Amino acid sequence: MMEQARALGRAAAARLGNAASGDHPNSADAVLVRLRVGRMDRRAPQLLLVSRIVLFVFFQIVVAATLAATGRPDPWGRSAAWWPITATAANLATIALLDRVARDEGLTLADLYNLGLQRRSDLFALIGVLAGAIALGIVPGLVFGALLFGDAARAAALFIGPLPFAVALIGLVAFPVTAAFAELPTYFGYAMPRLEAMWQTRWRAVVVCALFLAMQQLTLPLIWDVRFLVWRGLVFLPLAAYLGVVIRERPAFLPYLMATQAIVQFVAASQVVQVSLATFTR
Repeated sequence: MMEQARALGRAAAARLGNAASGDHPNSADAVLVRLRVGRMDRRAPQLLLVSRIVLFVFFQIVVAATLAATGRPDPWGRSAAWWPITATAANLATIALLDRVARDEGLTLADLYNLGLQRRSDLFALIGVLAGAIALGIVPGLVFGALLFGDAARAAALFIGPLPFAVALIGLVAFPVTAAFAELPTYFGYAMPRLEAMWQTRWRAVVVCALFLAMQQLTLPLIWDVRFLVWRGLVFLPLAAYLGVVIRERPAFLPYLMATQAIVQFVAASQVVQVSLATFTR
């Protein structure tokens, strides 16, 4: 049955004539076919969009409750520094959800990661795409950090704090790897083509998925500071919109961007390791 569904999606998508990615089972055209034959749950894309926001908060509550149970002062404030661990737990849950919804459609995680679309000719265009992503990943943080805090480093200091050194090392490895397979695939590998198929408009799907990608940052970690919340939301919005457009137009770029994200997240987690090591060696 699963193979039949996959074959149906490929064949029908080819008939619909999307030359760029229509023959791939994760294209919007192939999704539309499964939607029409009742092979896709209409609620699943919306649920996946909000799932990471909920998961981030849930696992931060778990950490804060654990800290409170062990008698630590200000458990919620201290829980913010544990974001590499709460994010890792949320990422693992997300990957499990992605696997479940993929199997419900007769697909695999590899399909949601848009594997099989890559060509050698992509590499030249990819260089320019990555340059744009790097710029949008750095400049807004510096600009909005300076506007809201006077210095972006002051904003980052609110959530980059010391952890037990062994825990920081676990986060250094687990967070980047799990984020690569969870974050972009949720919004642009899974939700975006399905919302496009349901709504029959590509740009609405791009905008909504980009907004949720940016909004999830408000709860990683959740710090009750208005300036921090505004900073987190604004910092990621330009990059989220850019990635949404790129992946919509060139789905084959998703795996490359996933790999790039892992590198970027490794750098972010390494800051926690540095702070933790400084505390550990005092």
